[in-house]
Amino acid sequence: MIFWKAFLHSIKLPSKNAVFQLNRIGMDITVVYMFIIMAIVAIPAFLGRITELNDPGSDMGIFFLLIFFFMFYYLPLTIIVFVTLSVVAYSFTWVAKSLNRKIRFPLLWKIAAYATTIPFLIYTITALLFSTDDSMLWVFFIYSLFVLLKTILVYPKRKKRTG
Repeated sequence: MIFWKAFLHSIKLPSKNAVFQLNRIGMDITVVYMFIIMAIVAIPAFLGRITELNDPGSDMGIFFLLIFFFMFYYLPLTIIVFVTLSVVAYSFTWVAKSLNRKIRFPLLWKIAAYATTIPFLIYTITALLFSTDDSMLWVFFIYSLFVLLKTILVYPKRKKRTG
């Protein structure tokens, strides 16, 4: 149920209510949520791997194909996404600091993760229906950066200390 709530709130980003509701969700839920989203994103590639008859390893049994796909597609994809989220969140700590906002790295990482929901789902649906080009991912990346920037602007400015 918590994953469904996280999904619904992540679709509503960058609205103020969605941001603060996602802020209340634990980091452990966010990480598992990202593993689930990555599994959904991997479905078109997995189906392509199963249905391709001329690829090396196409005569592999389904069990070995699952292991192969997990090790050489899903894990690298997940690692790349998590590292990218971390780099983006870290760079946006500087943006938040320059905008004088009260927001730290863990929260930026969490919001960046949830901001990828819509682009990843659109990519998955598109990849299932059409042949996709990887250049489409840049558009989704820019969209996620835009949502993250709008989210930073939702947070209040730091109060200046006097004295």
